[in-house]
Amino acid sequence: MRFYRGLLVGFCLTATLFGNAQEQASSSQDAHQRVELGVQALQQWYVPKMGLYRTTGWWNSANAITVLTDSMRVTGSKKYVGVLANTYKQAQVEIPKEQRTDPKKELTGFPGFLNKYYDDEGWWALAWIDAYDLTQDQRYLTMARSIFDDMAASWDDTCNGGIWWSKDKKYKNAIANELFFSVAAHLASRVYSADGQKYADWASREWKWFYASGMINGDHLVNDGLTLDAGTDKCINNKKTVWTYNQGVLIGALTEWSRTGGGADILTHARQIADASVAHFSDKQGVLHETCEPNCGADGIQFKGIFLRNLRALDAIASEPQFQRAFSVNADSIWTKNRSPQNTFGTVWSGPLTTPDAGTQSSALDALVAAVR
Repeated sequence: MRFYRGLLVGFCLTATLFGNAQEQASSSQDAHQRVELGVQALQQWYVPKMGLYRTTGWWNSANAITVLTDSMRVTGSKKYVGVLANTYKQAQVEIPKEQRTDPKKELTGFPGFLNKYYDDEGWWALAWIDAYDLTQDQRYLTMARSIFDDMAASWDDTCNGGIWWSKDKKYKNAIANELFFSVAAHLASRVYSADGQKYADWASREWKWFYASGMINGDHLVNDGLTLDAGTDKCINNKKTVWTYNQGVLIGALTEWSRTGGGADILTHARQIADASVAHFSDKQGVLHETCEPNCGADGIQFKGIFLRNLRALDAIASEPQFQRAFSVNADSIWTKNRSPQNTFGTVWSGPLTTPDAGTQSSALDALVAAVR
């Protein structure tokens, strides 16, 4: 009798394990399918002649290219490698203003992926580093290094260091410096010539300055930038909006820096910011929200996806249960409450669906990619 009981218990245990394995496989398959369908919808906005995405901006297109690359990495597909090569070529072609119907809205490229804004340049540098990681095409890494050199040239003594937001040199903010830090950290772990140390030195210098700048507030969250205090003639935290992407890019930069040259406390800082961010931006169900919702303009629509993309990088080396929950809850909410019949996604991930565009689509795709195991 004990023998048969043992067989029954063993059979039940095997069936349970098999059922769990099937459920996990099914869940993984569903996650991959969501990404593939979302990418197909994203590509309806892609303009091959320009190498960019209509309905959204220049820097948003860099993020769309990034999520396109990441989607290929998690699905194992190389379907869109040609799109990367096309954007590398076509997005460097600038259309003269006199030939544009509407200079403020019409798509145009920039030679060398350099324009007026250093944060825009940082997005493209990271996009090409990501493309290099996927394809090992050396020209992408070379382009990222060239972009970085332009960003580095803007460092000066105002605010005791840091780079400027734009070439007007009127504002030193978090996002430009976080991107500069992230690009430096990524290049430091990919360039093995003597120049590799140059990027490590810049990453160390930028982080030391950023940490001392005061932009990380007492709640372990990053405010928008710095302002000159007339009374002390020093730059201080301007206490402006706490955005998800400012938290995300710094988390990603710290994560990458921890791999190569950062000290033992680097991941501690990343996890502090990540934990504070998940708590601050999530509703009771765990869905992320930006303070500007539902009307976030052309920029704010992109932020949450950037946050989850970088949180996923941290989770890969310092996983926490709340990170995994953030990925699954947001991906599920997007799919069930913020999706059109054409698999397009809007700004508010908890719904209802607002008018989708390439920016909202690529941001939501970052969440779907993050949910892939």
